[in-house]
Amino acid sequence: MASPLAFTGSPLDRADNVRADPEALAGMMSWRARLLMLDGLMPSIGDDGRLTWGSLADAPENAELVFLGLDEGKPCFAAVPDRGDAKPRMANPQLWNLMQVLEPGDLATYGGARSIVDWHARHRHCANCGGTTHIAKGGWQRDCKSCGTQHFPRTDPVTIMLVEHDDRLLLGRGLGWPERVYSALAGFVEPGESIEEGVAREVLEETGVAVRDVSYIASQPWPFPSQLMIGCHSHADNDAITLDTSELADARWFTRAEIAAVMAGDTDAPINTPLRQAIASHLLKWWLEK
Repeated sequence: MASPLAFTGSPLDRADNVRADPEALAGMMSWRARLLMLDGLMPSIGDDGRLTWGSLADAPENAELVFLGLDEGKPCFAAVPDRGDAKPRMANPQLWNLMQVLEPGDLATYGGARSIVDWHARHRHCANCGGTTHIAKGGWQRDCKSCGTQHFPRTDPVTIMLVEHDDRLLLGRGLGWPERVYSALAGFVEPGESIEEGVAREVLEETGVAVRDVSYIASQPWPFPSQLMIGCHSHADNDAITLDTSELADARWFTRAEIAAVMAGDTDAPINTPLRQAIASHLLKWWLEK
């Protein structure tokens, strides 16, 4: 890829050895420790355009603290908010602005912190017995004291795929999307599926197009709330589309010249340029350059 994918490249050392050692972790919680300043799940941005850090004294009273890792030896933490984020990312334009203005390392640090503290805020009760859970392993685990079940932060795998046929790409427009907004098809990998099987099933379900020769291109964490976007490429043997209108508003094949015009920001292009921070944009660049 020509440039780093958004939410990748955090400068923090996750220091798993510290997470697993209660004494070492306790020793990190001193005046030297830094606290990522958050307003709920939104970060505080300084006058320099960077993330704002405070001390542990700035944490809300009785807040649970997650150990994010070490930054040049300095322990970094984030406080779990009172509640998680139930809103879809599209409902918060501030998030889109953040992706435009934060430098890559800060965006990656914030993305990781957002995912983990949001998970804690939404998992305060045990899925096994309903008992209260408590933070453990520096925030990378929750334990139920009632039944002993251990709970771990989840990451949901999502395939996002280019489908190619006769030097054209199949792109779709989701329900409720603006008219000119199209992107690569995407869907969650289901239990019991490989990535390749997930790609084939999602494309077939949404468009009726059968694909083969699935290959991996790149991945991107997407902290809304905690997805891992798995970018793939595949080939189709036919171009007949049978649209699933419960999933998509439209799907079309686009020529290489049309994709090139889109990525160049040509005002005469048939669709809008995708968000540059999203992996879909990187996949389209990869395809044009291959």
